[in-house]
Amino acid sequence: MDSLCCFSSVSQVVGGRSSCNSGKGKSSQSSVKYGYSLVKGKANHPMEDYHVAKFVQFKGRELGLFAIYDGHLGDSVPAYLQKHLFSNILKDEDFWNDPFMSISNAYETTDQAILSHSPDLGRGGSTAVTAILINNQKLWVANVGDSRAVVSRGGVAGQMTTDHEPNTERGSIETRGGFVSNMPGDVARVNGQLAVSRAFGDRNLKTHLRSDPDIQYTDITPDVELLILASDGLWKVMANQEAVDIARKIKDPQKAAKQLATEALNRDSKDDISCIVVRFKG
Repeated sequence: MDSLCCFSSVSQVVGGRSSCNSGKGKSSQSSVKYGYSLVKGKANHPMEDYHVAKFVQFKGRELGLFAIYDGHLGDSVPAYLQKHLFSNILKDEDFWNDPFMSISNAYETTDQAILSHSPDLGRGGSTAVTAILINNQKLWVANVGDSRAVVSRGGVAGQMTTDHEPNTERGSIETRGGFVSNMPGDVARVNGQLAVSRAFGDRNLKTHLRSDPDIQYTDITPDVELLILASDGLWKVMANQEAVDIARKIKDPQKAAKQLATEALNRDSKDDISCIVVRFKG
């Protein structure tokens, strides 16, 4: 995967499904580097995680685009998000003036497109965590579901996303006519089916689900060392601070991402594990 690509139009700002499960790249304007690692889980179905990780030149600025899309009931929805979500955010003319609204609107319109696209596409679903790094100085993070973004400031982990879990959003689900049940199994699920309370797609549950993102902004100040994006295959078995402690010790972000995935496997994570590490300092 090219670490730097130049695009004349927003429609070209897409992520390709990488044939390899690991890779890396770097900024052309600074020392910022990234690496990623994707590992298929032990579940008896094909890999359902997709990612985006790259720097692009867009309208005279350098953007770092990073995302994890953790699919369920197939990979059609995360594949669609990989191709369209960043494009939908950036084609909004107000993005540079009001990134918050552009991100929020693009999440909503992308979900509507998925639901109306075809019966098959809308049946499955996906979480999303997206990070847009503007000129290596400003970071916008958004999420739907339980994929997570964690930043390290001076070695201290800080979560930039909200885990959208059925128990914490029970009120919203019940107001919409749904219910939360731990049956079957021991995990709280919307209508006994889905273990997240917000997601793209999931047509059959959509009246009881939300798809609006939580959005956070931070300046990349000198104390910001790295950013970790990962699916819940990592976070189910590892605390935020543990992940930061592991990644900080490894200068190469690709090796850091691989080590996080390996550690999650060693802790018997059974889900697909996808991890991106962005290192801001050498």
